[in-house]
Order: sequence, then C-alpha cells, then structure tokens
Amino acid sequence: MPNRHRENLICIFQAAIAAVNGRIRVRDFLKDKPLPGKIYLVAIGKAACAMAQGAQDALDGRIADALVITKKGYAESLPWPVWEAGHPLVDETSLEAGQRLLAFVEKIPKDNQVLVLISGGASALVEALPPAINLEQFQNINRWILASGLDINDYNRIRRRLSRLKGGRLAKLLFPRNVLCLAISDVPGDEMRAIGSGPLTSDPDLQQPLSITGLPDFITQALRHMPPAPAPTDACFRKVNQIIIAKLDDAKRAAVDAAVALDYRATFETKFISGDVVETGTTLGKMALTAEPGMLRVWGGETTVRLPESPGRGGRNQSLALAASLTLQGSDHVWFLAAGTDGTDGATEDAGALVDGGTVARGEAAGLNARQSLERADAGTFLEASGDLIQTGPTGTNVMDIMLGLRLTPGS
Repeated sequence: MPNRHRENLICIFQAAIAAVNGRIRVRDFLKDKPLPGKIYLVAIGKAACAMAQGAQDALDGRIADALVITKKGYAESLPWPVWEAGHPLVDETSLEAGQRLLAFVEKIPKDNQVLVLISGGASALVEALPPAINLEQFQNINRWILASGLDINDYNRIRRRLSRLKGGRLAKLLFPRNVLCLAISDVPGDEMRAIGSGPLTSDPDLQQPLSITGLPDFITQALRHMPPAPAPTDACFRKVNQIIIAKLDDAKRAAVDAAVALDYRATFETKFISGDVVETGTTLGKMALTAEPGMLRVWGGETTVRLPESPGRGGRNQSLALAASLTLQGSDHVWFLAAGTDGTDGATEDAGALVDGGTVARGEAAGLNARQSLERADAGTFLEASGDLIQTGPTGTNVMDIMLGLRLTPGS
C-alpha cells in the first residue's frame, strides 16, 4: 500500500479545508470592505470562533460587544465569552443559547451596526421554541427527521417553521439596525434561507402550507404552532446585507489545485453528490476504479443515511467510504476519501475515512463484516479496525463534504 499517495490525499483534503477557513475569509473580506463605527458581533456555528477571530483581526478593537455560540468542544479563547451548545440535536444548551441571543439583541443600540457570522451547525446550536412546543417534543421531531433520510432542504423547511429565530425572524428582532451577515455555506445551492435555517432571510415558503408528505402525526400537530414569520416584503430585510464568503466549490477548486501541485491530473466534478450513502458510495467507488490512470476525481456534497433503531458508530462519510471500499476490494492502485470539512462526521470525532482495496480485508481480519457494519450504521467501528479513519479536529469551517477518488497505474 503506497503510503505516499495516502499522505498526498490527506494533504489535498487539508488544502481544501484551508481554502475556506473562516478566520481568513472573514478577515480578508472586512479588510477589503471595512465597516464604520462600533460593531456588535454575533457569531453562530461550528466555525463561529474562527470567524469571530477574523472579525477581531480586521476591525482593530472596534467590536463593542460580541456573542459567540459554537458546538461543544469547538470553543477557542476569545476576548468575549464563548457559549457551547448542542449539535446535531437541539438540547438545553441550545435553548439557553437562544435566550442569550434574544437578550444580546435587546441591548444593542438601535443605531449601531451589527455583524452576524453564520456557519454550519447554527440551526441546532441556537433555538427559541414556540411556547406550545417543549424540548422533548422538538428533539423527537429532529430524531425522526435525521433517521428518515429526508434531505437537508426539507429538514430545514420543518425547523424554520418551529423556531422564533429562523426563517427571517432574527432580522425582525434586529430591525431597525443595519446588519451585515457573512456566511459560510453548508447547504446545496448555497441558499441563504437554508444556511443556519435563514435567521436573516425572507422565506416565501413560510407563507405557504408545508408540501412534505409522509410526516408522522406528532410533527404535523407541532407544525400547527408555527410562530409568525415576517413577509418577504417586510422592511426588516431592507436593513440586512448577506454575503456568502466560502462555499463547497471553493474547497473543491483548492483540492484540484493541490492535486496538480502534487503532479496528479485532477478533475473538478460539477455534480452535487447526494442520495443514499450505500448506493452513492458504490457508484463513486466504481467511478474511481474506472478513472484514467493518474487521475484524481474531486466531488463534493452531502449524502443521507437511513438509521436503524440502534445505530452504531460513524457518520455518513464513514458509511460512504466503507460502501466504496467494497467496490475497491483487491485493487492495489485506487484510493477513496470521504470526509466532512468541519472535521466531524456524525456524532464522532472522526472527519471521515480514506479507504483502498485492502480496507475490507483488514477490517474482516479483525473479525468484522463490512456489509453488516453498513446495515447497522456502524461503519466507524469497522474503519477503526481497518486503520482508515481520518481525524482533523475542528477546522474553522463547514462547507459540507469532500470526496476524492484516485486511480494510478497498477504497481505505481
């Protein structure tokens, strides 16, 4: 197993992450287009600390006060307190974060500039629920959605309906203050109303009945308690300027550039990767296996996993990689990487995995079965045994997932 190519693939993935780093992207934007006067800062998401550091770098002590909310384990040292909250499920700390946000907004002078920094994970990290919905009910709704295989857009459509902050409601709370929102996109199509469930974005969908079929009764009952949302014509949205400063395509282009610098030929795959992890992993594995020798294929996207009643260890990228490894069995010249750009995959500290033609044999030598592990949503246990997990720690960004498929001439 040529370790040089495995190491190169890790370097290429790291280059993709670095290209969309929140601190660098926020700092560069604000240095190029500085904000006037004193600034009140709100940063929410997995990259909140990195993005807040970028604002601090650029604004030279002009931040009057700040509220920073990030995922548990992602806090960094800042001049302001950092609140850690629940993810991927809303919990008590998420509701406390919501109360902190409401209180923080209330004390901002009406004539001051507000800078809002949003990154992936914001939907779960900060929440304020309607009075008729309690935390247990909301968690049950989210668990059902996560296990159902619903795509992220439909997931967000439901969450926006049950929030007092999302779907443009934060814009209403901040009015009449001027608001600049810089966002790192973690959603297909880079739609602002889906990033963090659109707290500052008008959402015409909220003015219409929800067009998602097959929802259980306990969700349809909860949806009857949807808080009012501002209409798209509301004056609050004229005070908000929203800009996406980093997205998946930026990371993919950086991966291509890094691959070329390492003397590979690389292709930027434009199709957004989605769908069931097992089917998609099989397809991408075949595409890697049949690529031209010396070719690195760069994909990006976000797949879905249907979870069994008692899922094991691992997230969608680990399942995707393990599914691909079944296709690569026996080849000594093909590698496949799938990893989350935020550094986590599911409820684990692993970002994903880098598999090859020997992955299945190594895992099964430890007494595990690859197909059974996939069925149990326990890919992480198998990939730990095969030695293929990737760990990066918090990355300061989140632009969904990167997949890399490399094929060389046999024996090279």
